[in-house]
Amino acid sequence: MAAARVRSGGRPTLEEVAARAGVGRGTASRVINGSPRVSAQTKEAVEAAVAELGYVPNRAARALAGNRTDAIALVVPESETRFFAEPYFSDIVRGVGAALADTEMQLLLTLAGNDRERRRLAQYLTAHRVDGVLLVSVHADDPLPDLLEQLGMPAVISGRRHAAEPLPSVDSDNFEGARAAVGHFISRGRRTIATITGRLDVYGAQRRLDGYRKAVATAGLDPDERLIAPADFSEEGGARAMRELLDRRPDVDAVFAASDVMAAGARQVLRESGRRIPDDVALIGFDDSAVARHMDPPLTSVRQPIEEMGRTMTRVLLQEIANRAEGGDGIQERPRIVLPTELVVRESS
Repeated sequence: MAAARVRSGGRPTLEEVAARAGVGRGTASRVINGSPRVSAQTKEAVEAAVAELGYVPNRAARALAGNRTDAIALVVPESETRFFAEPYFSDIVRGVGAALADTEMQLLLTLAGNDRERRRLAQYLTAHRVDGVLLVSVHADDPLPDLLEQLGMPAVISGRRHAAEPLPSVDSDNFEGARAAVGHFISRGRRTIATITGRLDVYGAQRRLDGYRKAVATAGLDPDERLIAPADFSEEGGARAMRELLDRRPDVDAVFAASDVMAAGARQVLRESGRRIPDDVALIGFDDSAVARHMDPPLTSVRQPIEEMGRTMTRVLLQEIANRAEGGDGIQERPRIVLPTELVVRESS
């Protein structure tokens, strides 16, 4: 160890770490920079060499040399009110944080719920102050993904804008989750099944509605458009939509809400109207959040692996950043990862 320190003038170098680990300089650099493109054995060897030699990366020099910031942005194009009210977002943040825990990357959380915030964010990203961007809950008309493409900024999106989304994406199986929820109602003898949708400029909400329609059609039930009420993923929106449904079809005997938060709003209106859950009206939500578990009665809900989505998004982004740092052009075949959902049955259905 002393000889190594003398050769580098008292401070171990990356070359010495690589030599001690028995790998090339580029491989050692990938491990130190948190790239997922190394084997567990190589990672262990390099980390052992770092510990033995007392190597400390010069982050400032590395960032300048590689035009790197060692930071990524998690961008949520929603208002502060919705961000803190919807458990989905906190689970995404937890997953992203877990994926970054063993790296030196810093996480910048940015809410961009109005035009002013989006303009400010666009200026920030144009200055390349982060190495990559994670996008969550993007609406169909949001220009930010196109800006990232123009800037050549590595980016991964969760909840793509449409079926032909060009950015790498990670999502849950919204279609199958909704289809399974409605199929559960049908298996329990429910026949007048309504749905409360999320905002339909969100692709995931469209897919949940598609799954509902498919299950209704497959069962040969009446596809009555009066049984479909749009909302906005909020508790207040769920309550408004439930009132509309009761006005149009007071004989409704089951409701699939496209989020647990909207299901909570629907439950309150059903109780106010004298309907018992599940005796008179069965109820299912989506997300399987803490809201579902703490409702009375506990809510049947479609579980999507939200934390895993955050972790997977982050791993894909780190891989693209590392690839570009090594002289590549990013991911050639951009992944479109769809994680499975699961219906968790409780007393509400």
